[in-house]
This record gives sequence, C-alpha cells and structure tokens, in this order.
Amino acid sequence: MTDEELVVEFALARIDHPGLDLGEVAALVVQRLGTDRMLEFASRNLETRGELRGAAFPCAVEHVLRVMLLMRGPAD
Repeated sequence: MTDEELVVEFALARIDHPGLDLGEVAALVVQRLGTDRMLEFASRNLETRGELRGAAFPCAVEHVLRVMLLMRGPAD
C-alpha cells in the first residue's frame, strides 16, 4: 500500500469517526485493513526505527501516524 493510499484510508476513517483523536483513527485504520497490512506497516516502522523486534499492532499504528505526520508537512 502506498503512502497516498494510506492517507485516503485515514481520511475516510476520520470522516466516519470525527470524535476520535489521531492515534485512535490510526488504530482503526490498522484494524480495518487486516492482519497482512498490519504486519506490512509494523515491518516498515521497525525498519525505519532500526529495530528488529516489536509488538505488531502498536508498531503498525505508529507507522500510520508517522506517514500522516510526514504527509502533513512541517507545522507552520
């Protein structure tokens, strides 16, 4: 899944659940996309952090948040 596709998934989840904070929306996205994507996101996040091990779900959620913040750009 590309970063752009992930942004779209995040935006759709955010629209469906406007009361959730960013971390909760990211967790919802990971749950919606299933186990294969969770493992993909977790492995990408661990690679970015230079780590070999980590809990899959929290690492996947961190990856989604990292992509969202990078795509958003620097704060003005």
